[in-house]
Parts: sequence; C-alpha cells; structure tokens
Amino acid sequence: MFSLEIECDADDRDLLIAELWEQRSAGVVELDARRVRAFFDDGANRDALLDLFPGASFRVEEQRDWVQSARDLLQPMEVGARFFLVPEWRDDPAPPGRFRIAVNPGMAFGTGVHETTQLCLEALEAFLKPGMSVLDVGTGSGILARAARLLGAGKVYACDTDPVAVEIAGGGFVGSVDAVEAGSCDLVAVNISPEAIVELAPDLVRVLRPGGVLLASGFELHEVERMKAALPPAREVRQKRNWALIVAFAGAKPG
Repeated sequence: MFSLEIECDADDRDLLIAELWEQRSAGVVELDARRVRAFFDDGANRDALLDLFPGASFRVEEQRDWVQSARDLLQPMEVGARFFLVPEWRDDPAPPGRFRIAVNPGMAFGTGVHETTQLCLEALEAFLKPGMSVLDVGTGSGILARAARLLGAGKVYACDTDPVAVEIAGGGFVGSVDAVEAGSCDLVAVNISPEAIVELAPDLVRVLRPGGVLLASGFELHEVERMKAALPPAREVRQKRNWALIVAFAGAKPG
C-alpha cells in the first residue's frame, strides 16, 4: 500500500478527488482545503500516477484497511434546517423533520461537504416554493436536483457536461444551460467555477421566467464583485467561511 499527497486549489479539490477515485484509489482523505492524501494498492502503477499528478509526494503505508479508515472520517451531517446528508454506506436515519440524502463522497462534485454545496442547499430551502420548475446547472452528484424534488419542486431538470457526473446523479442530460428553453425555469441553481458562471451568465438569465430566482455559487468571497458584474443585480450575498453565494432575480433593476 502506498499513498500520494497532492496539493490543489480549493476550487479544484472535488474534481481532484473524483479523478483519484477514477484512478482506482483505495481511499481518499482531505487533509485540509488544499491537500488530499490518496491511497493505492501495491499493484497500482506508481510511475503513471506520479506523471498524472505532478508534484505529488509519495509515501509507503503500513498495511491496514485504508478504505474503512477513509470512510470512518466521513460522518452524517445536518445541512440547513431540512437536510441530513449520509455517506451511502451508512444506514443512519434522518432526524425528525429532515430529508435524508445518501451521497457518495468523492465520486463527483456536490457531496454536501463543500461549503458552496451547503450554501446552495440552504438557499434552496429559502427560495424554492412548491411546484417551481428548477434547473440544476453542473449537477455533479445530483444533490441539488434531489434536494429540489424533496422540497416540492414541480419539474426538476439537471445537466452536466461530464457524462460520468450525469450517470452518478441518476438523471438529467449531458450538456449545459444553452440547451434549455428560454423562460422555462422558476429557479436556477448553479454551483460551478466562477469562469464558467461568467461564460454561462447570459443563458442562466435567458432560461429564467420573469421574477425567477438565480442561485449562483462556486466562488470565493474575493470573486463576488466579478460575479455581480456578470449576473443580474444581487438581492443578497450569502457566505460560509471563504465561500459565497449570490441570490439574484430575473428582471431585477439596479438600486
């Protein structure tokens, strides 16, 4: 058994973890916001992995059940007022009044652990009304789409440019918001990179009905002004640690 310690930008952490699982890691531990340790069986191609993750540090590990050790670090968590997120291998019941969502940490972005996902779930609680038509752009693991259904959304659409993410999410389509009909959504949730939000901003607004709600996250506090410039006027900005979410309404006027 050996491990690789890999540094990454906080924005890319979840994508890195997903890639490590695809490389058949036996377990992944998040050391902090910018470092992860991935464990591999001795039969794994060490040289190929070091080429794939340049700068990673290599360490020989003692023989133990690293899969279980990694899983033991992931505990169920309450998010917002209504959600209870549980790793898929656990059978913990949801506390009274909360919706239980099973997640597969590391398999795609959006496991609930990241602050931006938590911000989006809390914002869905605040702004999603029963019967709304919802679009989840960059659905990742599909957690926001599932949360919208549990909160009583009428129609829920989900899209991602990554076919693996769409398969993991168990629904939606491979593609992006440009394939969605104009004025067809009451609420759009997007939790992706700030660069992608800026690029997709015209279509994010186009698909909203007048007065529709846009929940945009995936960026840090220092990027808020840049996001504000690309999106409709922000009704509010929410934050969790160093991460932010913008709430905006289609057709809103400055001031």
